[in-house]
Amino acid sequence: MKSRIWTCALVAALMAVCSGVTLAEEHGRGRKEDKDEDRREYRYSRHDRDEMAAWYRGYRGDLPPGLAKKDPLPPGIERQLRVRGTLPPGLRDQIRPCPKDLVRRLPPPPPDCEHVTIGNRIVLLNRQTFMVLDVFELF
Repeated sequence: MKSRIWTCALVAALMAVCSGVTLAEEHGRGRKEDKDEDRREYRYSRHDRDEMAAWYRGYRGDLPPGLAKKDPLPPGIERQLRVRGTLPPGLRDQIRPCPKDLVRRLPPPPPDCEHVTIGNRIVLLNRQTFMVLDVFELF
């Protein structure tokens, strides 16, 4: 009788420990996926870049005001516009909305992000943190 009680207690303890380990593993995986989602890099794909280049070729003679100016950014400012960098305050004044017909060709931007133009570049920009996610130079 005593051995039966000990056996039942041992089985119950093992079941409790095994289910706790399983829950911990599942919980840990969920956290890892969350961290991976935070680290996910949003970039323009090859297809997106081809679409932007095709759009530019089609509208080269009749560009919107923000892109009509063919002057590149000054070299000092140009170096500050880099992927995974924060947009400096001097460049924030030069942000222009991306043309609507070009935006329609691109996939929707990630949350809190927007396609904008700065000089002769299309920029995927996080509007909350001013982090530059990707840059495509038109000409």
